Amino acid sequence: MKTATRSYVATPGGQVAGELRVPGDKSISHRAAMLGAIAQGTTEIHGFLESEDCVSTLGALSAMGVRHERIGSGNVIVHGTGMHGLRAPSHALDLGNSGTSMRLLAGLLAGQAFESTLVGDGSLMQRPMERVAEPLRRMGADIRTRDGRPPITVIGSRPLIGRDHRLDVPSAQVKSALLLAGLYASGRTRVQEPGVSRDHTERMLGAFGVPIEREANTVALQGPVALRATDIRVPGDFSSAAFFIAAGVIAGTGSLLIREVGINPTRTALLDILRLMGADIRVHAHDGAGEEPRADIEVRPGRLRGIVVPPEAVPVAMDELPVLFAIAALAEGETVVTGASELRVKESDRLAAMSAGLAALGVAVEPSADGLRIRGGTVRGGTIDSRGDHRVAMAFAILAARAESQVNIRDVQNVATSFPGFAATARAAGLLLAEAG
Repeated sequence: MKTATRSYVATPGGQVAGELRVPGDKSISHRAAMLGAIAQGTTEIHGFLESEDCVSTLGALSAMGVRHERIGSGNVIVHGTGMHGLRAPSHALDLGNSGTSMRLLAGLLAGQAFESTLVGDGSLMQRPMERVAEPLRRMGADIRTRDGRPPITVIGSRPLIGRDHRLDVPSAQVKSALLLAGLYASGRTRVQEPGVSRDHTERMLGAFGVPIEREANTVALQGPVALRATDIRVPGDFSSAAFFIAAGVIAGTGSLLIREVGINPTRTALLDILRLMGADIRVHAHDGAGEEPRADIEVRPGRLRGIVVPPEAVPVAMDELPVLFAIAALAEGETVVTGASELRVKESDRLAAMSAGLAALGVAVEPSADGLRIRGGTVRGGTIDSRGDHRVAMAFAILAARAESQVNIRDVQNVATSFPGFAATARAAGLLLAEAG
């Protein structure tokens, strides 16, 4: 029997101001759990994101013999097994909707002595995986996909050899998978990218005692190497904060302060883009934040103008582009984004989903193969199909604050994969957002 889907009912208006916090960073939470699992000793993770995606990672690790304890809200203790202590799972590892879990675990499992299979929900089973599998094969791994998509089967017991990898496009997930495999490989594993991608894996490997070589957009490590357990403090997720940064800019009635947000420079291109559009955003950095810098982000309402988004900012802001498209619908003039074809292979085709949703609300939008051209103006009410994509659903929930009438957003249950409690946080910030279904 088909599971009933949930919807948001968003009413225009509200009084966005005050202070709030967002949940822990998803990317960092995944990596902390995985590295803690293969480290020697006990790793304490503070601020762990208890979303469906991150719980999928913990579940997969548990199926391979990793013990963990969840102590209160957001605190997880992982009892490491050491580099060769994982056990063969008795069943396929179901990673739900989490592409990060699947791609990173493919690299981690390439170095194990057993066979494993990675599967996921209907959306994840359609996502491309050869971008990870092919370079891992060049390191000696036996990895099989089905027509380039999941399931991914990793046949263990194959010795890995460090290689030089030159990626065609920047990808933190591919880079991270190769570095995780490199921990088990003989010799040097080196990954070079044509641009900037998230560097959470490099930073965290250093915290676990792995010597890392970094230069420009290149990172390398010498394997095999063991990890030492450590404590990890996870900042608030910048990609989650982005929705409330947007709310403060387009629907604020005063200052909105978002506390303890991660401001890793490989994540915060959206701030630069919004400033180019005229947004009033102030970053109050914290001292002594450890491997991952953090800050309180203060947002004030203001008039925005459309821009041509700098091409170099697009790859770094990829996860934030759906909410940027929503903001562009209210900016004066045209906003143009190109170089974002990666959005077509996310949880949905986000270019198609955002284009269709904006058009349904009366926004002038012109899609291209790798981006959107949006002319800002009036936003009508209407019904939106989020296509089961959490970032699409949240983007329209924010935009609805400035619509002429109510906006109904369908198929929003996957918001819990990245931002559990989003609707409640939105209401606390002053938005008029209800849940139905």
